[in-house]
Amino acid sequence: MLQLIRELAAYEREPDAVVATEEDLLRDGFGAEPKFRVLIAEWDRGAAGFALYFYHYSTWLGRAGIFLEDLFVKPELRGKGIGKALLMELAKIAAKNGYYGVKWEVLDWNQPAIDFYRSYGATLLNEWRICRMSL
Repeated sequence: MLQLIRELAAYEREPDAVVATEEDLLRDGFGAEPKFRVLIAEWDRGAAGFALYFYHYSTWLGRAGIFLEDLFVKPELRGKGIGKALLMELAKIAAKNGYYGVKWEVLDWNQPAIDFYRSYGATLLNEWRICRMSL
């Protein structure tokens, strides 16, 4: 999983930005109270991609939803339906649990991803801006 995260960072032009360790991921994703969930896609018995997500709540809708933190498929395996399978599995999880849906962010320069998301009915909310307070 960490290797896939590093490959994603390289793709997003931030190859040295990953500071997460295997211990961090094990602690936060696989302990008694997981902070995230992850779907790992395989191709030819190897890791092909992943979708890391967590739950959040919409005060306006009065329902929970899924926030997709990262969706990544190895470049050499794109176009094989892996990204679609991951995205559709998240939609199934949301529907099964009565969530309002799935939301995520995409870099404005990542036109292949934008086109991919739009092809599955995603709406880009251009009027919203991402805010982050780092501690």
